[in-house]
Amino acid sequence: METYAHPESSAETYDLAVIGGGINGCGIARDAVGRGWRVFLAEKNDLASGTSSASTKLIHGGLRYLEYYEFRLVREALMEREVLWGVAPHIVWPLRFVLPYHKKLRPRWLLRLGLFLYDYIGGRKKLPPTRSVNLRRDVTGQPLKPDYVHAFEYSDCWVEDSRLVVLNAMDAAARGAVIRTRTRCLEAVRESGAWRVTLQDEATGQTYAIRARALVNAAGPWVGDVGQSVLHNNTRAPVRLVQGSHIVVPKLYDHPGCYIFQNDDRRIFFVIPYEQDFTLIGTTDQDYKGDPADVRASTEEIAYLCRSASDYLAKAITPDMVVWTYSGVRPLYNEDSDTAAQAATRDYVLKLDAPDGAPALLSVYGGKITTFRRLAESALAQLAPHLPPATGKAAGWTGKENLPGGDFPMQGFPALKAEMARRYPFLSDRHLHRLLRAYGTRVTILLGDAASMADLGETFGADITEAELRYLVQYEWVRTSQDILWRRSKLGLRISTTDQARIDDALTEIVPAREPAA
Repeated sequence: METYAHPESSAETYDLAVIGGGINGCGIARDAVGRGWRVFLAEKNDLASGTSSASTKLIHGGLRYLEYYEFRLVREALMEREVLWGVAPHIVWPLRFVLPYHKKLRPRWLLRLGLFLYDYIGGRKKLPPTRSVNLRRDVTGQPLKPDYVHAFEYSDCWVEDSRLVVLNAMDAAARGAVIRTRTRCLEAVRESGAWRVTLQDEATGQTYAIRARALVNAAGPWVGDVGQSVLHNNTRAPVRLVQGSHIVVPKLYDHPGCYIFQNDDRRIFFVIPYEQDFTLIGTTDQDYKGDPADVRASTEEIAYLCRSASDYLAKAITPDMVVWTYSGVRPLYNEDSDTAAQAATRDYVLKLDAPDGAPALLSVYGGKITTFRRLAESALAQLAPHLPPATGKAAGWTGKENLPGGDFPMQGFPALKAEMARRYPFLSDRHLHRLLRAYGTRVTILLGDAASMADLGETFGADITEAELRYLVQYEWVRTSQDILWRRSKLGLRISTTDQARIDDALTEIVPAREPAA
């Protein structure tokens, strides 16, 4: 546990301080502490409260990026699919995507060529290959209009995006990193050969300082704001904010397959089974102005997604069917402001500032949730010359060691579920499945020696129990019902406002530790 210090007193010194508790910040923190460096991470809100919880939830190569000749990005992303599946098989699993041929859009030979590259440039071993599909004979053709006859089916992976962030933070904390949520970075200045970082605890108002030999600005869409208001850098950040919105509607079909559809504006979007009873449709691409915290799906975006899906699906999708929407702001590196939003690079760009041997600052722009681990490796490669010699693991270790709860074979989820069903027979199949997809093998920490639902305490709706609340507060930095219902899970889709209020009331009675247990 670090020593808290007011700015006017001596401050604890770390090797690396990270601003931002999204996937990039938490990924860098985990990798760095594993290599033996002392790490401090500050997040002004909850973990994954910004862009990292607003993705399409895919670990994918980005098939459409091949059209923009981003072969390195696609190859790196493709290689990461099975790596991430292997280290976190509870929150990452394979999906099959159907791409119907649209005779007025991209030609069949181009789709076939793109998928050939997709299959063979990324080191695929476990994921099944592409196949051709006759939609009139295959079950995946049933939800579609009869106009669509031919399609291709290929593999990518699903990820519980906000949980991926939390698990990286948990593992970083278990290895010694200090993770401070709801902690605002007020100022960071170079002073006496280090960064002096002034922070404020949002709950108590307490202000204190730390020192760090290097600093990472991983604030996502706020990277430019942090540069100006915290770091006092008056140079305009080369960042382009692009909004992506999704809609959720009641379940549209019964099979487990997903769809990737083309639009006549050359955008693509996905239709994916979601949370057992729903279907996810997204995403959009449009430039965004304003505070990223205020982003919302616009009426135009909702209509666009409904209209686009209705072009393919036999059942028309209308705005009145939408039960939930969410939006995120992607902080893309702005090389060419004239480029269309959907064509702007999704690759990450790392900018190092260490003039004349001054303490290093690394600013992170762009990136995809799929490549966060590789981004962290690249970040630390740039920072290593400005840090003490590493005393821990070698570069690349994060692709070999499981994230918390993921210590079972990558194709072993059914066996794990069967084992836990025998151990906790009082849980319904649906309840157990949800817990295992969220917590993996750590479900035994949450459930302990419980022999009945009564042993788990009060139930708050959507099978959330007091035992789960206590686990989330103790280990996962949870403070509010919003943290639970929309980031640690998506149970907000199922819970009443009354039960939500009951959860908040219960949380006030669970006194949180200063820092989650390892």
